[in-house]
Amino acid sequence: MRAALARLALAVTSMVALSFVVPLALVVMEIAEDRALADAHQQAVGMVAALTVTDDPDVLTRAMAATSAGADNRLAVHLPGQPPMGTSVADAGDVELVESRRQATTAVVPGGQVYLQATAIDGNRTAVIEVFVPDADLRRGVDVAWAAMAGMSLVLVAGSVFVADRIGVRLVRAARSLAGAARAFGAKDLSVRVTPAGPPELREAATAFNTMADRMIQFIDKERELASDLSHRLHTPLTALRLDADRIPPGPVADRVRQAVSDLQHEIDEIISGARRPVTERTDAQTDLVEVLADRLSFWAVLADDHGRPWQVVGADRPVFVNVPEEDLIGVVDALIGNVFEHTPQGTPFLVTVSDDALTVSDAGPGIRDPRAALQRGHSGGGSTGLGLSIVHRVATELGGGVRIDRGELGGARVTLHLKHALS
Repeated sequence: MRAALARLALAVTSMVALSFVVPLALVVMEIAEDRALADAHQQAVGMVAALTVTDDPDVLTRAMAATSAGADNRLAVHLPGQPPMGTSVADAGDVELVESRRQATTAVVPGGQVYLQATAIDGNRTAVIEVFVPDADLRRGVDVAWAAMAGMSLVLVAGSVFVADRIGVRLVRAARSLAGAARAFGAKDLSVRVTPAGPPELREAATAFNTMADRMIQFIDKERELASDLSHRLHTPLTALRLDADRIPPGPVADRVRQAVSDLQHEIDEIISGARRPVTERTDAQTDLVEVLADRLSFWAVLADDHGRPWQVVGADRPVFVNVPEEDLIGVVDALIGNVFEHTPQGTPFLVTVSDDALTVSDAGPGIRDPRAALQRGHSGGGSTGLGLSIVHRVATELGGGVRIDRGELGGARVTLHLKHALS
């Protein structure tokens, strides 16, 4: 934008300068020419006065020498029937024409112009006075005037470009600030705001951006508050479930039920806490995928043992940090492993593989018939909510990666979460 404004100012100012300078330059040249010819006319008038008194060659020679043109050998007098007196450069035909018509005229000759003026002597006889005007006199002062006009034009053009550049700087700075804020907001920095600056249109756009950002945060907070309220409503049936678990006679089954209820209580509390946290406080702090996986497997292992499901973890021998909040990463792990428990028969084994750039969960179940539909939010072929794999897909998209569903080494479904932005 800045360069475009400078080029526009350069083009417009140049055209305006040329539209004035070119005619003015021609006028200056014409004025200089008229001034030189007017001086030649004055020289000729002086000789006219001498010819009205006498046509004596000696007297005329002294009169010619007294003029500046005669002193420079640029003056001649043509008397009827006599050779020209002084230095003559005019064409004989032009002299005869002026003599016959008795009208002053100018003629172009090599090196300049000649001014020819007729004057009557002794009644019917006519003399012609010739004054040579060289090109130097015709253009005297023209080059200096043209140089001054060119310099003034350059100053005007440079000044207009400078002013346009300063205006462009303000526009570009304001536009870049707004664009940078939009990029930061799109990159989940919801606290970014813009200081209105620049022309009224950009200030209005900056104000509209700030208003939009504030209302967006309000909408998100309301949605999260609604989610926390819905989660809070689970406390009532959970309390009843805990009371029923306490009535179960002591034993392994009672312990597993009480542990499951306790874990469920913990998960609901975490959901409520995370949902009520303002969206501007949610940062993309690095989370250790291996640590989250170990914590969640401690929960799923109890259920796997109860269902007789063999399971194995491969590659979780060192930390793998990803730029995802812990609660989101917990949701991904639970969705991938929970998908196995929900859509495969009891006793079906599963395998979890962790690497620096991927998390893979595969099983020996029937597989997924339509992988593309399985990633769509709300779609499920098994009676569930259909949110599990869509959550995984959302997190993968935020990380710049993706989700791939195919058949794994166990013969069933294999879901791979690619973490292109993982930091190990």
